[in-house]
Amino acid sequence: MKMKKDLGIILIVLGAVLQILCSLVPFMNDLADQNWYTWGSVVLIVAGLLTHIYMKKKIDE
Repeated sequence: MKMKKDLGIILIVLGAVLQILCSLVPFMNDLADQNWYTWGSVVLIVAGLLTHIYMKKKIDE
């Protein structure tokens, strides 16, 4: 139950870490278009936020 409760926060942290890695690690800039990493991190953060809100409402009921 604890893992389901924290799933949204974990997704948000993963999105933030991906964004940080994409900015700081030089070889990630050369692997592919930087926009894919940026969009991927945005999707993770938004999905994490929505998941966190949904789980919070579901657990409170």
